[in-house]
Amino acid sequence: MQITTKLKGWMQVAAVVVMASLVAACGGGGGGDSGSNNAGNGISSLPAGPTQQPVAVGAANTVAITVDKGLKNVINIPTVSVQICAPGTANCQIVDHVQLDTGSYGLRIVSTALNATLGSALPVTTVNGSQHLAECASFADGFTWGSVRTADVTLGQKRAASLPVQIIGDLAAASVPASCTGVPENTVDDLRVNGILGIGVMQNDCGTTCLDPTSSNYYGCTGNTCTPTIATTAVQVANPVPKFSGDNNGVIVQLPPVSNTGAASAQGTLVFGINTQSNNTLTAAQTFLSDSAGDLTGSTFNGNPATALFDTGSNGYFFDDSTLAACGSNEPGFYCPPSAQTRPFTVKGTGSASANVNMNVVSAATLVSGGTNFAFNDLAGEGIRAGWVDLGLPFFFGRYVYFGMDLSSTGGPAPFIAF
Repeated sequence: MQITTKLKGWMQVAAVVVMASLVAACGGGGGGDSGSNNAGNGISSLPAGPTQQPVAVGAANTVAITVDKGLKNVINIPTVSVQICAPGTANCQIVDHVQLDTGSYGLRIVSTALNATLGSALPVTTVNGSQHLAECASFADGFTWGSVRTADVTLGQKRAASLPVQIIGDLAAASVPASCTGVPENTVDDLRVNGILGIGVMQNDCGTTCLDPTSSNYYGCTGNTCTPTIATTAVQVANPVPKFSGDNNGVIVQLPPVSNTGAASAQGTLVFGINTQSNNTLTAAQTFLSDSAGDLTGSTFNGNPATALFDTGSNGYFFDDSTLAACGSNEPGFYCPPSAQTRPFTVKGTGSASANVNMNVVSAATLVSGGTNFAFNDLAGEGIRAGWVDLGLPFFFGRYVYFGMDLSSTGGPAPFIAF
């Protein structure tokens, strides 16, 4: 079993968020913790979490979410299956174990997850006449590098035609520009999944930021020579949800509740659309207006201003708290308090709505000691950026979490988060 913490890459206006790895092996044998151990470390005294159950998968606007050991025995990684086709053809492939990520925008598939016939049939995007377009998606300790291509993408029964996607790792290592720095994360072994499906509130992965070549993460390539280039929103890697013909104004992530000692797996539902069908009515207790990236900037943690990030792509809660003991070298980046803890967090967006969230924290070493559970609602680690609280996958268990797409550029609603 491995613990993988997802770090963030912040790029001026918008964040392109992908997964980096801090890996710790944990021993096998046995199931969860014993009842006596639970009493000793305080797990049994933690406040009860939310208890909402996912709606059934099967409707045209639903897709199954799976949290289990996945491809590489990594905990708290939600995945879905995605159908990818060469545009306008029946040359298609279903790619499984694609990470569901509400903290990024657009589809990114590792090149080796595609069969050769489909991989070669996806048209490469060209810019500046004849250069092919590539992207360096940066994050805390590395990057993904690959070409931008066009594909028809289907999730369940919802289709986004001719969608710009990134194919990770399909370009020669010699083509990586010097301005793209860090550790390359361009294989399944690096990412622990076959790809990343970004369904956050933004329609594109960097918007107007990439209209300036000095701040763009896109490159025009001739052979192995790649230089920064302008990328209009028409060619940027794009969120598929706003491209659907209907049920395209948002998504609902629904995961079942799990025990405070964890579960071997969890089966949830991704629902497309908000207030467009009988199965996606907005029933949240609070709705929060967010910034353009879907973050709540008016929040408060430990008496200090904070920004809340709602991110299924992070496998734990991540925040700075010097009173929580760090795990050390066995589970680097995670907290290992001697007894279970709860940290309150007040989330607030740009409007008046606010809510208190209890973040339960159990020692990462205790949680993974059994070696058989892969879904946890109380895993937490050190902050990713000063003043930010990352409400990662633990937050989503037992909740319906709504992400309203930012459609303001076309006269539609502003982005929001609700739960």
